[in-house]
Amino acid sequence: MTQHPLGSGFTAASTTTDVLAGRDLTGTRVVVTAGHRGLGLVTTRALAAAGAHVTVATRHPALAARTLAGVDRVAVAGLDLLDPASIDAFTRAWDGPLHVLVNAANLPAPAQVERDARGVEKQFATGHLGHFQLTTGLLPALRAAGAARVVTLSSGAHRFGRIRWEDPGFTTGYHPQAAYAQTKLANVLFSVGLDRRYAADGVRGYAVHPGVVLMGALDDPVWAATLREQGLLDAGGRPVIDPARGKKTPEQGAATVVFAATSPLLADVGGVYLKDNDVAPVDDEVRELTADVIPSDATSAALDPATAQRLWGFSERLVG
Repeated sequence: MTQHPLGSGFTAASTTTDVLAGRDLTGTRVVVTAGHRGLGLVTTRALAAAGAHVTVATRHPALAARTLAGVDRVAVAGLDLLDPASIDAFTRAWDGPLHVLVNAANLPAPAQVERDARGVEKQFATGHLGHFQLTTGLLPALRAAGAARVVTLSSGAHRFGRIRWEDPGFTTGYHPQAAYAQTKLANVLFSVGLDRRYAADGVRGYAVHPGVVLMGALDDPVWAATLREQGLLDAGGRPVIDPARGKKTPEQGAATVVFAATSPLLADVGGVYLKDNDVAPVDDEVRELTADVIPSDATSAALDPATAQRLWGFSERLVG
């Protein structure tokens, strides 16, 4: 009922600066997983600049500390989303309320299947199960905030995903993109399930499609050729920026993350999937991915409460 655009006034080209203009987040406590790299880093800097106190949770705390040296109101803590004991240690150590949890960490798609100690494919184990355990472990702190938000980075790739209920380890049929799409679908379903369970406690869930944002090394010739074929790099090797078609700068991509984390327009709205700094429309038409068309609207399947409930129980069993 709430999965429809609100008319936020922002556009696909809006940046974190636009979304946070005039906002004072003093007193707001935030955790960002992998907040020292990629869109997590842009999100960390934007929220801290607006006055929030941000804890960057990462499996590489020394690297994060160097990256974030000199950034005010930012702390670094160790967290390995593939290690249940590490997640438990982080949640036990957290003291006081938590207003915003940004689940930004992901695992680059390996060419060959990799599994965690439970036999679960590692993208799913990191991007969904690790964040599931982290979020549920932090529920007392989120409840204590009075009004808290859990923002999980998803992707338009959720449209191509399916949950492998009987084979979470991808013992057959592994493909990096299939594993990625499954994780991104799980991110949306998790946000729906979280909101339905805990909205009454003041804890709301949001899934975010940031757009296609190219960051990091782009000088690998094979990878660069693929990106050019996809219309994401120009002939000079530079990222193509076309926000109306979903191709964004890091500041444009992170804008929807901070919108989900802070916008007053979402005070009474949760369990939704966002893109371009607003709630996304629903589009169930099957659309092919091309260089000019990047399907990224929500699907009814990703928002289905029954599937979200099934995933919640499935996740509880997997994390024990």
